Amino acid sequence: MLQAFFCDDAATPDGKLHIHGIYYELTAEGFPARQERLVLCGIIEWQSGDAGNQDFIVDLLDPDGHSVFTVQGHTVVTDAGPGRAPAHTNLVLPLENVVFPAAGRYRSRFKVRGTEIFGPNLYLSDSREVSASS
Repeated sequence: MLQAFFCDDAATPDGKLHIHGIYYELTAEGFPARQERLVLCGIIEWQSGDAGNQDFIVDLLDPDGHSVFTVQGHTVVTDAGPGRAPAHTNLVLPLENVVFPAAGRYRSRFKVRGTEIFGPNLYLSDSREVSASS
């Protein structure tokens, strides 16, 4: 299971995931547009038997399905034990200098254990079009 968000910042100082400034849409004055920094954060819940090193890849896909940004990582999963919640990984993935080639829906795709899981969407709008229609 995956729960994820785009946000301004996130941290895990005490084992809890602290999320600041969740958003669903960004605006830009024309395209291509560049975002200096955003964070993709969330929780991956593991199944029993997933203990050990787990690699993952996260792609941010443009409206045409092409990757515009990729993050590769790994985590060490430890079985939680009987009577406990399933093992999980808190993700805090800073994305720096992301270029968005066009307005539209950008999808996040996680590849974990050979499976593709789609995470949150991020919508990019042209602020000139939004203000012109107001």
